Amino acid sequence: MGASRQQRGHTRQRIQDVALELFAEQGYEKTSLREIAERLNVTKAALYYHFKTKEDILISLFQDLTKPMDELIEWGKQQPRTLETKREILNRYSAALNDAAPLFRFMQENQATVRDLRSGEDFKDRMLRMVDLLREPDATMTDQVRCVTALFSMHAGMFALRDLEGDPEEKRKAVLEVAMELITRANTREES
Repeated sequence: MGASRQQRGHTRQRIQDVALELFAEQGYEKTSLREIAERLNVTKAALYYHFKTKEDILISLFQDLTKPMDELIEWGKQQPRTLETKREILNRYSAALNDAAPLFRFMQENQATVRDLRSGEDFKDRMLRMVDLLREPDATMTDQVRCVTALFSMHAGMFALRDLEGDPEEKRKAVLEVAMELITRANTREES
């Protein structure tokens, strides 16, 4: 029983991986369930056992991505609003982004599709909650912008640096360093 459940989990993951690969290659709209099944070398019926539609696959990908975000948001809400907490939020978010890089690339390249899906709206809501964990409502406008920019620089860095030569981990660390500088600056009040 455990082995068959594990196999179903593995099959689900394979379907997600292949679908995301095809979505990235051809675009979401131009990819069919038949093509996903063919790439997996399974029947459409076998694919339907796990997912009825392309949107179901995409929703499952978003759910897998948002689970670590939800956990991070819940953790952040329980912590003191200190610079150390905010730096840890950025560290953890950087790791989550790294783990979900293919999905984020898909989201960037298919913004219109994502915008039309409920999952896209849910993701936007999560991003706003993440921003709320980083910025102080009574901070200056400049410091609030720094906090927002710290978070979104991590997204921008993922795409802007994609074609830049260099080690992916080194690029991730460089983007994280810039985000850390922004959040530190936003939380360091200069004494007059």
